[in-house]
Amino acid sequence: QVQLVESGGGLVQAGGSMKLSCAASGRAFGWYNMGWFRQAPGKTREFVASISWSGGSTFYAESVKGRFAISRDNAKNTGYLQMNSLKPEDTAIYYCAAASDSNWYQGKYDYWGQGTQVTVSS
Repeated sequence: QVQLVESGGGLVQAGGSMKLSCAASGRAFGWYNMGWFRQAPGKTREFVASISWSGGSTFYAESVKGRFAISRDNAKNTGYLQMNSLKPEDTAIYYCAAASDSNWYQGKYDYWGQGTQVTVSS
């Protein structure tokens, strides 16, 4: 089992920056690939970014490419999502998730956090 807890959300003005953290406990975080997802009111949850267990591979949704950066520190059992040039349409609950290799390659995730609210005001 892996427990994930997101933090760092809040209110920010458009054009601002925010950094989310995802603290992991339980089984070795370094064994798992990690992803960030978000869900806006009235919308389905969508993929934002993902990073391999080693940090060597990263992937981004087109809507955030060039503005967001995913990273991880396995020694601290923590993943991060740096968000720059934020827009009102980035407003959502942001979730981190962890996936074994077999599931990650299928776009599936094994463990999920509870989410943190990010609100971008115009």
